[in-house]
Amino acid sequence: MGSERMEMRKRQMSVQQESAAGGTAPAQQGQPGQANPRGSNACCFCWCCCCSCSWNEDRDDRNRKASYDVKEGTADCEDCPKPTLEEVRSWGQSFDKLMCCPAGRNSFRQFLRTEFSEENMLFWLACEEFSKETTKSAIEQKARVIYEDYISILSPKEVSLDSRVREAINRNMQEPTSHTFDDAQLQIYTLMQRDSYPRYMNSPAYKNLLNTLSEQSPES
Repeated sequence: MGSERMEMRKRQMSVQQESAAGGTAPAQQGQPGQANPRGSNACCFCWCCCCSCSWNEDRDDRNRKASYDVKEGTADCEDCPKPTLEEVRSWGQSFDKLMCCPAGRNSFRQFLRTEFSEENMLFWLACEEFSKETTKSAIEQKARVIYEDYISILSPKEVSLDSRVREAINRNMQEPTSHTFDDAQLQIYTLMQRDSYPRYMNSPAYKNLLNTLSEQSPES
């Protein structure tokens, strides 16, 4: 099942790259002149596969502003003051305290990058911003961007969600609200807490930061 899913993703990404380069997908081999039975804009289900349906033909133009709002705000680490020794020590007390501190999120995010799982933090941050939206148009635009970036099976930044949560999102994407990704955000938060957080606490990145601040502290 995993190999089939990966193969489908490679084929879809290949088609998308050819389209982006200005080319067109090759016609079916054999029987010249035979029409493609699926049609150029056919789609099995937009929110599941994000293939070349008619809605996606000009999605770049429609989503340019939404994409900037969601992605650019999380493209680089958050601007924040250098953490204090007390703050860094508090990160070891609970995952909640780590995630409530901008400097803590930055440090943890850099660690996730080394484990090739930074998309979990990116998704969580995008959901935090998304939940603040109040207008219907902004919610619909940003929901589509988040879906394509982190939920779609074709995205290189797809996050790991169970089938129940994924199916609920697929249903809710017909009329998205500011709570569309709540369950998914909680699931990814729990995943980071149980899986990545303990490793971060034992990582050289955290220990070196703690030691450096301890040496600089007047208490030491």
